[in-house]
Amino acid sequence: MGTDLPLLLQGGFFAALLGAASAWDIKKRIIPDSICLSVALTGLLTFEPIRLFGILAAVPFLLAALIRDGMGGGDIKLMAAAGLVLGLQKSMAAIIMGLTALLVFHAIRYICQKPRGRDAPKAYPLAPFLSLGCLAAYFLI
Repeated sequence: MGTDLPLLLQGGFFAALLGAASAWDIKKRIIPDSICLSVALTGLLTFEPIRLFGILAAVPFLLAALIRDGMGGGDIKLMAAAGLVLGLQKSMAAIIMGLTALLVFHAIRYICQKPRGRDAPKAYPLAPFLSLGCLAAYFLI
């Protein structure tokens, strides 16, 4: 039981911080650096050097930001920080799950709004979907 305590603490902090990042992104379309830093520091609770490779999970988002001017820096920093908690393999799974959730959300919203003559928005806050994927990867994988 004693060895589970750091994991439980880390999971609780991780979930709370991802929730805060999601709320900020929904409300203000930014993710404060302090939240990203706190997520990264959460990785120290159960630090393993191999998890440092998790930072590489931010590379696809960095490339997307460089190629197309629609990706925010907060999303990049959030995934780099979450990568320190999850490690590379779980981070890649988190990205896949989070972006899949975004696609499903967009499809449902598009189907529901199209008959009313409304168009779906061109951009969504990404942190809620990435957070969902990160939490699923942390607790389920």
